[in-house]
Amino acid sequence: MQIVAVDLGGTHARFSIADLHHDRRPALGEARKYKTADFPDFPSAWAAFAHDSGVKLPSAASIAIAGPVEGELIHFTNNPWVIRPKTLAAELGVEQLVLINDFAAMAAAVGRLHEDELIHLGGPEGAMPESGVVTIAGPGTGLGVAQLLRYRGRNIVLPTEGGHLDFAPLDGFEEHMLQRLRQRHVRVSTERIASGPGLHNIYEAMAASTGEAIVPLDDPALWQAAIDGSNRLAASALDRFVMAFGSIVGDLALGHGSNAVVITGGLANRIRERLAGPLFRDRFCAKGRHASRMANFPIRLAVHSDPGLLGAAAAFQEEKYPWT
Repeated sequence: MQIVAVDLGGTHARFSIADLHHDRRPALGEARKYKTADFPDFPSAWAAFAHDSGVKLPSAASIAIAGPVEGELIHFTNNPWVIRPKTLAAELGVEQLVLINDFAAMAAAVGRLHEDELIHLGGPEGAMPESGVVTIAGPGTGLGVAQLLRYRGRNIVLPTEGGHLDFAPLDGFEEHMLQRLRQRHVRVSTERIASGPGLHNIYEAMAASTGEAIVPLDDPALWQAAIDGSNRLAASALDRFVMAFGSIVGDLALGHGSNAVVITGGLANRIRERLAGPLFRDRFCAKGRHASRMANFPIRLAVHSDPGLLGAAAAFQEEKYPWT
C-alpha cells in the first residue's frame, strides 16, 4: 500500500510517497520540500506536490503537524495556514487520513529506526530494549517530548507536553538564571532553557552573573559561535545548556518509567559530541537513590534524513493496520 507522508511545519512542508511494508518499516520515495510562504493554503501545496510528482497520488495520507492536533481548527505560528481536520480529507481528495503531532511522529520514527540509526550516547552498548517505554526528547524551537511504548510487538506513541514542566535549578547559577527568567515569565518551564531560544537565556544570565558585556546575536549566530567556540561566553553557555538538558531528560525518564532514552532533532545532532560527554551524562545520572538505575539506561541519538516523513508513515500504518 502507498500513502502520501507529509511533514508540515511553519516554514516548510515536506512530502513523500511512502510504501508500507509488512516489516513495518515504511519506504520513503523522493522527498520534496516547499516553502509555506509560497502557497495560500495547504491544499495548494498538496496540488503542487501532485503536479511535481508526475503520478496520481495515493488515496491515503498521514500528516505530521508542528503543533497541537486538536480542536476544529489548527493554526500555525509562522504562517497563516489553517487546517480544518473535519474537511481536510475531502479537500485533498483522499479516503483515509491521519493527523499527528510532529513530535509524536518523531517518536513513531524512532520505533522503526535500524540499530545503526541510533547512535550510542551513554549507558549499555548493544540493542535497545524490545519492550517497555522509551522517552523521546529533542530541543528545537521548543522542547519536544513523547513516549514510545513497545508492547507485544506494537509501537504505541504517547504524545506529551513534557517540555512544559517546571524548571528545577540544581546549583547557584541555575537559581540565578531562574530568578532572572521569573522577571519575564510568571512560570518558567524546562523549554525556556532546553531549546533553541533557551541558549540565549543562559547566555544572558551568564553575562549578568559575571558583569560581562555581550554582543547581541540572533539565535542561529549564537548557536554557531557556541558550537565552534569563537565566542567564549557562548561556548560556556552551551556547556550549561547540555548540563540542564541532561537533568531534564533524566527527570523525564524517571517520570515516564522508561527503560531507554532517545534524543532526536537537528540541533541535538549538531552537538552530539557534547551529549556523549560527562556534562550531560553526569546530570542525567544525578538522581540520588536512583543514580545506579540511571547509569544503566541506554541513551541513543536518532540519525535519519527525514524522521518526520518516516514517522508520519509509520504512525499511519500503526493506527490503520496495527496487526499486519
